[in-house]
Amino acid sequence: MPHALFPIPLFPIPYTPHPTPHTLIAIMLKIFELILAIALLVVAAILRSPSLANYREGLFWLCLVGGAILIFAQIFFLRRARDRRIKLISFLVLAVSFASLSTNLTLAIKFNLVKQSVLDAEPSRLAKLGQHFVVGYRDSEEIAALIEKRAIGGVFITARNIEGKSKTEIQQEILGWQETRRRQGLSPLWIAADQEGGIVSRLSPPLTYLPPLSEIIAENIDIEESKKAAIEYAELQGRELAEIGINLNFAPVVDLNKGALNPEDKYSLIYKRAISADKDVVAKVASWYCQTLEKHRVGCTLKHFPGLGRVAADTHVEDAELNASLEELREDDWVPFRAVIENTRSLIMLSHAKLMAVDSDRPVSFSHKAIVNILREDWQYDGILITDDFCMRAAYNNKLGLAGAIVAAMNASVDLILIAFDSDLYYPAMHFLLQAEAAGKLDKAMLEKSRRRLLDWEWGMEHRALGIGHWALGIGRSEKSKVKSQK
Repeated sequence: MPHALFPIPLFPIPYTPHPTPHTLIAIMLKIFELILAIALLVVAAILRSPSLANYREGLFWLCLVGGAILIFAQIFFLRRARDRRIKLISFLVLAVSFASLSTNLTLAIKFNLVKQSVLDAEPSRLAKLGQHFVVGYRDSEEIAALIEKRAIGGVFITARNIEGKSKTEIQQEILGWQETRRRQGLSPLWIAADQEGGIVSRLSPPLTYLPPLSEIIAENIDIEESKKAAIEYAELQGRELAEIGINLNFAPVVDLNKGALNPEDKYSLIYKRAISADKDVVAKVASWYCQTLEKHRVGCTLKHFPGLGRVAADTHVEDAELNASLEELREDDWVPFRAVIENTRSLIMLSHAKLMAVDSDRPVSFSHKAIVNILREDWQYDGILITDDFCMRAAYNNKLGLAGAIVAAMNASVDLILIAFDSDLYYPAMHFLLQAEAAGKLDKAMLEKSRRRLLDWEWGMEHRALGIGHWALGIGRSEKSKVKSQK
């Protein structure tokens, strides 16, 4: 008859006497090892997820070393154990540990092969498609290598990249990147930052910390006082960004504050970042802000189309839907977007929320219906469209997969793909684009229009002299005259 611990045997085994306390302890330890092996397997399987970028290297070695230790431990115990139950559990631990180790190594090898295939791609193709990527980084040497290969069009700088650095050190690093572009005869890199003010002040310190624009406006009820305060705010921010070489700021937030609250929202927090609930106030303040930044040759980015003020879900970690009607959006949420693009050269950032009234299948960031039908055709917007970070779960974890989403975005007239949080995601994204181009799946007409938009924006912002804008290089006014005298 079966033993009490195993009422239904997995397979016929001889009857084993009642376990001693020592045997019971050994069995419990083996069960713990099995749980640990399963945990390592799960971690290994999801290790390439962008959400684990901060911990990937440590977790890789944990899975590698932990899996190896468990494998050797089971081999040792299987040769010495007499109790068949312990042998059975040890065998399971061995199998799961081997699966964990092989999964970890297989995914790492696969990633590195994809990475190498991108780096070995034909330079002209890499440059042609690379101009559509703005990429964050964790390794200065790696981002410098991508710039040298003309594999990207811009760099996103955030807190992890400037920790412990002075303004001068940041400026010199950016200057080096732009000098590489000048030497290559290419237009300046987009050097982007997330410096909204308030809780999103990624470059403070060393840049001056400023409160959110909503506080500035709330303190000044009179419209003229509000205008003066907003312009002074933007003057300081624009000047400091330009001084270190930032030429694109991911601000302002023109989502209306609709009071959408979600206890699980840890990252979007639009209600803390929005300027106001009043569309006209947001339109005016955002216009003053962007016009002022442009005087310093710093571009603005209106975010997050089609508006996240009504969206409670956080696109960083889950799918999100905007359920408002088009009539509501036209009369309210979209007023600031349209007002600002009429008076500035601002970019528009596409969110990863689904605009349900237009396309219930795809997030706006790669929805042809939302982008082409509304922005390009209805609004006649011919400026630069940039996606929100593709490292957000709502972007990469979709029905099309990363490959389909990236290709769909490019074919929907998106100009720039942002990959900020996890720079490793750039390599599979570029790999998929290279494959799509080779297979004829990229819309050549869309790519050509995008190339012209990128070039027009550059010249519209007066990025000239030596083939690269002085402001993009971080060269001050006193140095401009020096360059002119050398011509």
